[in-house]
Amino acid sequence: MSTTTAGQGRMPRQIAYIIGNEACERFSFYGMRNILVPFLVSSALLGYLPAGPERDGAAKDIFHMFVIGVYFFPLLGGWLADRFFGKYHTILWFSLVYCAGHACLALFENNATGFYTGLFLIALGSGGIKPLVVSFCGDQFDQGNKDKAKVVFDAFYWIINFGSFFASLLSPLFLRHFGPAVAFGIPGALMFVATFVFWLGRRRYVNVPAAGRDPHAFFEVVKTALRARRPGQGRPGLFVALAGVAVAAAMLLLWALSATTGLRAWPAGFNFVITACLALGVVIALGGWGASLQLERARGVHPDLAVDGVRAVLRIIIVFALVTPFWSLFDQKASTWIIQGREMVIPHDAPWWPSWLVQDAAQMQALNPMLVMLLIPFNNLVLFPLLERLGFRITPLRKMGWGIAISGASWIVAAVLQLQIDGGAPVSLAWQGLPYLLLTFGEILVSATALEFAYSQAPHAMKGVIMAFWYLTSTFGSLWVLLTNAAVRNEAVIGRIAGTGLSENAFLMFFFAGFAFLAALAFAAYARRYPMQDNYRKA
Repeated sequence: MSTTTAGQGRMPRQIAYIIGNEACERFSFYGMRNILVPFLVSSALLGYLPAGPERDGAAKDIFHMFVIGVYFFPLLGGWLADRFFGKYHTILWFSLVYCAGHACLALFENNATGFYTGLFLIALGSGGIKPLVVSFCGDQFDQGNKDKAKVVFDAFYWIINFGSFFASLLSPLFLRHFGPAVAFGIPGALMFVATFVFWLGRRRYVNVPAAGRDPHAFFEVVKTALRARRPGQGRPGLFVALAGVAVAAAMLLLWALSATTGLRAWPAGFNFVITACLALGVVIALGGWGASLQLERARGVHPDLAVDGVRAVLRIIIVFALVTPFWSLFDQKASTWIIQGREMVIPHDAPWWPSWLVQDAAQMQALNPMLVMLLIPFNNLVLFPLLERLGFRITPLRKMGWGIAISGASWIVAAVLQLQIDGGAPVSLAWQGLPYLLLTFGEILVSATALEFAYSQAPHAMKGVIMAFWYLTSTFGSLWVLLTNAAVRNEAVIGRIAGTGLSENAFLMFFFAGFAFLAALAFAAYARRYPMQDNYRKA
């Protein structure tokens, strides 16, 4: 593989292999992801539960636990790539694991052990490559052609949705007409193609080598800062960080006691996945806070550039934390919104409805990638230039803040539709197009912008890790969903919801909308004082 830099001012030719790989991989991922809930609701795997809300709830839980895994394993992939193997080899090897997971789904549709093993392998493979493909794409650019990077990041996000569109549109039809083996097998074949296309470009890539054991890496600087003593001063940061570890360990211990002894030491609805995610969140939050309290003590032991880099990462993590409520809304389009759509009326009699193609509520998810492909060029060519001419300064953080708020508005619309359904009125499935439009516009403002933001803000030696932290925002987004699902299984909570006069589904939709609005306000307050960086590599 080449280690030369990309040509001055030119679009790197090797980008075509990365984009082609991403298009096939996204079809693969969304092809299985977007039929997972419909499959589980009707499969023998959940046949032990009565059809209706109980089985729907179990399917949602499995889906969101899978999503948590997908966005947790980027931590592993980022660490392996940065520390040992480099991005190229890590992507290639995890892609093979990914292929094996798809094979399990196709082969074990009626075997719980085999099927859930497949979900685990897909979560491991997809998650392992997730923080690396975008940053590997960014590695192909330097200061001489970084102006092309924004075009590619937008194209990257566009091609993701190109693959997602056809997967979302066709996979429910494959499931309906050909069964799970074919419906899960086709995405598996596309993942094999994705891996092969990526391998074809191996001799052209700019390959930034793994840093190895960097004595000035993020966690090394943090450890030095926490351990350092100063005459006459305590170590409050170390105390805060250790408190986070102690609280996390206590959570896991209480869960273990509840699971093995039957003691009510931990909330009954908080399974291992929820508990582990909560523990991880406590460690990150208190560990980061503790490190920030004593970070200046690392100067002298580590170069100023490394210490300043850690400070930048800690600031970025706060931005990421404030984005997690967005993902709690966005990822439910493949669970809550599908279940809502199954209660709506498909307008087959309407002359404008494509009955020959759209036959299942799950296919409405195809609206999301289709709208992305339309709205990205509209925003870049029409909306953003117009707003700039009107005097509005468009910045990445402003776009992300507005995106969270607009996503909240989409859930207000979905809740109003749910009220109509609960009232017994027949509601056309076509009405789901409106919340999809708002959610997709919010997604573009948040997620497409964050791809470039995360890469440009991360110091060079920490790009893989910071991308892993970005994808971890989706883990915590699904955690909020699991927590609310667990909460509404409590009789006291159910009683309070009933007292509002709303159904459980409608109440939760309004709840998530309010959650997003509060997050948008907090995001805007923090964004006003965030110092932007420029960390593209020099030519």
